[in-house]
Amino acid sequence: MARNVLYPLYQLGNPQLRVFRTNFFIQLVRPGTAQPDDTVQFRIPMEMTRVDLRNYLERIYNVPVSAVRTRIQHGSNRKRDHRNVRLKKPDYKVAYVQLAHGHTFTFPDLFPEKKLSAEDNIRDQLLEAQQRKESRDPRRGGVPEWFGL
Repeated sequence: MARNVLYPLYQLGNPQLRVFRTNFFIQLVRPGTAQPDDTVQFRIPMEMTRVDLRNYLERIYNVPVSAVRTRIQHGSNRKRDHRNVRLKKPDYKVAYVQLAHGHTFTFPDLFPEKKLSAEDNIRDQLLEAQQRKESRDPRRGGVPEWFGL
């Protein structure tokens, strides 16, 4: 998981100078199809393995993991550029993480529906009335307003 970097040799009594940080970045993805409540979908780098992802989640985020399934999503190459050369989107790996028994995950509702108040209803009615008044009269048949009939 960590890069191959040479650290100073640790000797007994000296402070430990190593700080391990991961060089992987994972993305939490909202699944396109319905998933069970205990399953979470991630986009991970192609080099990351199931064991790496399990260790990443358990050690860094303290998330109990019971199973990890991965698949490779091939990028589409249907688009073409101005020289008619095919453009291929990069491939990526998708991981489905099943949380331990009793743990669930739900996406937060970032944009909840707002309830309209009486003030909002009145404003909407006034806007609709104004738009009706400003809209063209269908009986005029496309003749502009300034041309009196």
